[in-house]
Order: sequence, then C-alpha cells, then structure tokens
Amino acid sequence: MRAMQIVEFGKPLQLNTYADPAPSGSEVIVRILSSGVCHSDLHLWEGFFDLGGGQKLEVTNRGMTLPHTLGHEIAGEVVAVGPDAKDVRIGQRFVVFPWIGCGQCAACQAGDELLCAAPRTLGTRRDGGYATHVVVPHPKYLVDHGNTPIELACTYACSGLTAYSAIRKTETVKNRKRLLLVGAGGVGMAGLEVAKAIFDGEIIVADIDDKKLQTAKEHGAHDVVNTRAEGALARLQQQTGGGVCSAVDFVGAAASFRFGFDALRRGGKIVIVGLFGGDAPFAPIAMPFKMAAIEGSYVGDLPEFHELMALVRAGKIGPMPYATRPLDAANDVLEELRGGKVVGRVVLRP
Repeated sequence: MRAMQIVEFGKPLQLNTYADPAPSGSEVIVRILSSGVCHSDLHLWEGFFDLGGGQKLEVTNRGMTLPHTLGHEIAGEVVAVGPDAKDVRIGQRFVVFPWIGCGQCAACQAGDELLCAAPRTLGTRRDGGYATHVVVPHPKYLVDHGNTPIELACTYACSGLTAYSAIRKTETVKNRKRLLLVGAGGVGMAGLEVAKAIFDGEIIVADIDDKKLQTAKEHGAHDVVNTRAEGALARLQQQTGGGVCSAVDFVGAAASFRFGFDALRRGGKIVIVGLFGGDAPFAPIAMPFKMAAIEGSYVGDLPEFHELMALVRAGKIGPMPYATRPLDAANDVLEELRGGKVVGRVVLRP
C-alpha cells in the first residue's frame, strides 16, 4: 500500500510504501477509491488547534503518533475481511464511518462513541484515507452509498454528517423560519445542500469571499451576505425583522461566532462546528437578554450517518461542488485549502 503521511508536523507529507494490511478479527480492509481533504486536516498537519490567547491543543496529546496518514472522508471497495467480519463481501463498495470509539468505555457501550475519551478515529488517531488502503475495525462502520458517485460519497462521512447533525440541533428552536449558515467552505456548502433537504424555510449563507457566496447562491441559497461589508449585520437584522431564528457556524473563528450570535433573534440558537480557532470576547449578559442558546456540535454519530445516507440514496440531497486530484497532489491541495482557494471539496483519488 501507498500512503501520503505526516512525518514532521508542518512539513510536506511524504509518500511511504508498506505491505498491504491483513485483517484480523472483525476487521475489514478497504481499498480506497476516494478521500476528501477537510479543513481540519490542516490543523492536524500543523500539529495543533488554536485555543486563543497563545494556547494550543497539541494533537500528540490527542493520541496521534507519527508517521500518520490523514483523511477521515473515505469511500472504497472491500478487498479483505477478517474471520469474524460478518455480512460483508469482497468487492462491495461503501462509504466509511470514521468516528470510531474504543468500544469498551461506558460511552461506547451506551452507543455514544463521539463521547469516547480514547477514540480510534480514522484519519485523526488511526491511519486514514490519504492512502490506497485503510483498516476498518468492524463492518458496522461501512455504509451503503447507493448510486452516488464514489468521489462524492466520501464527503458525506464528515462534511455532510457534520452539517446534518448541526442543523438537526437547531430544531429545538420554536417557529424556525430563517437559518443562517456562516461559512461557505466545504462543510458550509454541504450544509446548504442538507438544509435544502431538511429545513423548510429561508436559508441565508454568510462568508467573506464573494466567489464562494456566488456559488452558494447558484446552489440554492435564498440570500447571501458578505460579513465584511459595511453595515452587513444591521442590514441582515432589518431584512429578517429582528434576526434569524438559528445559525450554524461552520468556521469557528471569533468573527464568525460573533456575527452568527449577533444575527440571532430573541430565543434563537447558534450551533458551532468549525475548528478555525482563536478566542472570542463575549458578554455573558447577552445570553439572558437575548434568551439565546449556544451549542457545540462535533461531526455526528452512526445512527445520524445512516439517516443522512438514506436521504442521499433517495436523491434528496444535492451534490456540493467538488473536484478530484491524484493522491500525490495532497500537499498541493492542503496549501490551496490553507490559502482559501478551494470551493467546495477536493477529493483525492489513489
């Protein structure tokens, strides 16, 4: 097998060659046909997440060891199965659910793998999709993608699932009529497609890049707003009669959070999923005055993934913009992503 790996944080990925993996127990070996490049891969590549105020969360403290293969949006074909792997056949194609827990702790036993303190997440803790093969611990993490093109199917494992879970969390808001999506990157564009399928109301997309906003408009956003434009927030509040009902921050920066929160009407809710980083000055008094809610959302769980993929297979979720590149172009793609040059998703093809 070949793998583009981190050998030193912040340095170019290196192409390494290994013997093809062999499965044991319930493991399944998937030959990778597509692997999405996610913005969170940038932070893993750099070796830290920015907590603001000069503080960093080092990824080595989160279970990553080098060399490491990035990539948690994975789809491919089964090429080998362990003796205990049931109901899966060689030659079948699936999208891989990567958000895997230890399987032993109380959270995992209760079905809450996202709450696991020692996860085995593919691409962030275990080797992932920037490779020709990946080891999947159990067939239950393989999900049918129907007739969806394999290059697009992989993106639902993170960008699609993250958006789906976050938007579902806004359903606690009463009388939802307007949803604001902050950020029109890969996850934000997936969010737009998901919102069109499950949200019955007006969808507004905010970003700092007019090109991305134009793409969002072409993909069905009811309105778009450049958050850097003078008076953008005031105009949005006026146009919406006091603010949006709910917002999802797909960026996770100080400015994106502040815009999303300030755009809420009374009784609204903002869900934060982006991992850009930094800290945001915030006046606690705004919470009771606005009677607003703030919630964090980290990707989604396996039942949600099955719900999402059922919608995908039924043709109810449209494709977000994506492009394909060869595996050995991974370094170039990461640099383009860091420079804000990617619209939608870039998918690697080994």
